[in-house]
Amino acid sequence: MQWGVAAETAPKMSSKVSFLLNWQPAPYHIAIFLAQSKGYFQQEGVDIALLEPTNPSDVTELIGAGKVDMGLKAMIHTLAAKARGFPVTSVASLLDEPFTGVLYLRGNGVTDTFSSLKGKRVGYVGEFGKIQLDELTKYHGMSPEDYKAVRCGMNVAKHIIQGKIDAGIGIECMQQVELEEYCRTSGRSVEDARMMRIDQLACLGCCCFCTILYICNDEFLAANPDKVRSFLRAVKRSTEFVLNEPEQAWREYLVLKPQLNNELSYKQYQRCYAYFSSCLYNVHRDWRKVTGYGKRLGVLPPGYVANYTNDYLAWEEPEEVADPLEAQRLMAVHQENCRDMGGFKRLDLAKLQRS
Repeated sequence: MQWGVAAETAPKMSSKVSFLLNWQPAPYHIAIFLAQSKGYFQQEGVDIALLEPTNPSDVTELIGAGKVDMGLKAMIHTLAAKARGFPVTSVASLLDEPFTGVLYLRGNGVTDTFSSLKGKRVGYVGEFGKIQLDELTKYHGMSPEDYKAVRCGMNVAKHIIQGKIDAGIGIECMQQVELEEYCRTSGRSVEDARMMRIDQLACLGCCCFCTILYICNDEFLAANPDKVRSFLRAVKRSTEFVLNEPEQAWREYLVLKPQLNNELSYKQYQRCYAYFSSCLYNVHRDWRKVTGYGKRLGVLPPGYVANYTNDYLAWEEPEEVADPLEAQRLMAVHQENCRDMGGFKRLDLAKLQRS
């Protein structure tokens, strides 16, 4: 009898797929939320629960531990998570190679040379930012003791503005735009918001270590391949809507997330637009580069094999660009034009594709 009662009152297994963002809703999360609000997930037969973390550093651990099924995380963190025993795999890309670097305001004692950080307070988001900064010191005549590291979470730009730090690691389409908007509203030139790109400081040849990825818990992925395929089809459809109708997509997103209805968020959205992955494919070249970089940083063992797959994407895989350095140069020019002129334009890399 007691067993019967226990069986009747036992909680039911949820059919929902839990998905954890990498932080609070941001402009580049638009395709995920619209896939839900426009019914794309429902039409694909998947029920998605979208979750927000209180700490972005918890994402890979929660997914790897099986507490959450899927989520978003940067490439370097995804690689390091599995190396540390948290079984996660990237199944697609959201934001491709956003420029990432050390941000600062011109005139505060920091210049475009890394050695100018000597004696300065330098902010970083999480653990790997500190590892990156420490590794860079040895290439620029410094040691980790020559600067003061300050963990800021996602508040790097805010702390630079408030004078709590002199510089800090951030992304061009997010934190740099925040600094530019501060300069604009303060009567300063937006060009006073500066970045030393880490890919250039570290001679990486790409900014792919901060590519934002769709990741899965490995056990969930193995048990639910059709759900993952359905999720990605819905997100692909939503991404196409965002790319084809960016203004309408933004209006619909603001209904869902009215806190983003401000000039800063809109400008960040414009700057994210060129980075959105239209195909969602993991880029093999980028994974090779970042895996090598992770080994150089000491966060990956020598024989580590990258944890990504494109097996759950059913559409054609595009060719990778033949000249990634030229692509980066063109993207830098493109993003400066977007800063100055606004609007929604994509960089045409067709001429750089392999024939």
